[in-house]
Amino acid sequence: MNRRVDGNHALAHAIFLANQLKLPVLFYEALTCTYRQANRRIHTFVLEGVPETAHRLEKLGVGYTFYLRARRSDANDILYRLAEDAAAVVTDDYPTFIAAAHNQSVPAKLKIPYLAVDSSCVVPMNKFEKREYAAYTIRPKIQRMLPAYMKPLDMPQPKQRWTLPTPSFHTYVSSDNIAGLVAGCEIDHHVPVSTSFHGGALEAERRLNHFLGHNLKRYASDRNQPAAHATSNMSPYLHFGMISALDVALKVQSHGIENNLSSAEYIEEMVVRRELAFNFARYAGPQVECLSALPEWARKTLLAHAPDERKPSYTRQQFEAAETHDDIWNATQKELLFRGKMHGYYRMYWGKKIIEWSPTCQDALETMIYLHDKYALDGRDPNTYTGILWCFGLHDRPWVERSIFGQIRWMSYDGMKRKTDSASYLREIAYIESTGKDPFAIQ
Repeated sequence: MNRRVDGNHALAHAIFLANQLKLPVLFYEALTCTYRQANRRIHTFVLEGVPETAHRLEKLGVGYTFYLRARRSDANDILYRLAEDAAAVVTDDYPTFIAAAHNQSVPAKLKIPYLAVDSSCVVPMNKFEKREYAAYTIRPKIQRMLPAYMKPLDMPQPKQRWTLPTPSFHTYVSSDNIAGLVAGCEIDHHVPVSTSFHGGALEAERRLNHFLGHNLKRYASDRNQPAAHATSNMSPYLHFGMISALDVALKVQSHGIENNLSSAEYIEEMVVRRELAFNFARYAGPQVECLSALPEWARKTLLAHAPDERKPSYTRQQFEAAETHDDIWNATQKELLFRGKMHGYYRMYWGKKIIEWSPTCQDALETMIYLHDKYALDGRDPNTYTGILWCFGLHDRPWVERSIFGQIRWMSYDGMKRKTDSASYLREIAYIESTGKDPFAIQ
């Protein structure tokens, strides 16, 4: 899950073990055609990061094998082949999607140690012994532990450089052959590449530097203004592990101190809120995609209002095509279709309206997961599932009762117009739709 070299605790642990055993390290990365809603957008984003990963590993002295499983008929046992000649397997401790399933099923099939390392969070997930109720319960715990973990990772140097030949199943990836590799994959080719985001560590670092130089100073005041573009847009890169959450937090904190800027608001989102999501995913397990994971008050109020009339009511196809009566909602969906990411504040509105306009809450949940899986570069993530279920009351509190939502927080069209510069946002999305170009993409 962490497709990077720098700030990678799992890689650091592998090098530490290898140095003890006087062995070299091989970094194995794969991309399969069989993940849920595998498509051109996600494949391209992942492959764009491969050349820089290869370059940094060679410089470090670590071997690299990348395997692109292009078709379902292609081999699906590469990890096990590599493990036959290994002393240990070190992987990512990650609570959702393929990684969570692999960490349950793979160890029993190996004859060597299988070690999972948390390199996704700043404060490791396992430091919290139970599921936290909300941000206000996890925040003081994180704040207590944060000084011990807010320290740069000192990557050890391998004592044994990798000198063995590249395996025959290795897939060579360069910027020139990515489109051809993707075209040969047995995936959905109807989801286009993002108008705005390119994958890889270099791109992640470039975006972080842009944020520090241009946006941190106005993040606190403008972060909930989609048309202001004051956020970091780190979520796709954090999801695919192309940049370390710890490195981001350290650089934001350091830049704030050096320039007399507040970094507290960003650290709250990047560490407290994000790690609340990882905590939820860790302890919810398979329920991470289920309404049964909601607090009792939320389940009870939604059930009581299940018979309420939904008018209008849209199909999943209408939602996907951005064909509702609401121009702001349609624009948020189009942002997802074009950019592969929605602004966080409008995504809350997007989700609330799907609840309001779906036949049932279960339909709404499935629609939100479907659309994120298919289009979002930051989907399939603990933050995704937590953000979706927040729309249904997770990590929130009861509000004034109303139809459909019961005591779940509601968001209104008039509120969006009053609180945000929706007119500028609508013009921006319309421009992307008409030209295929994003005027705010970082060049």
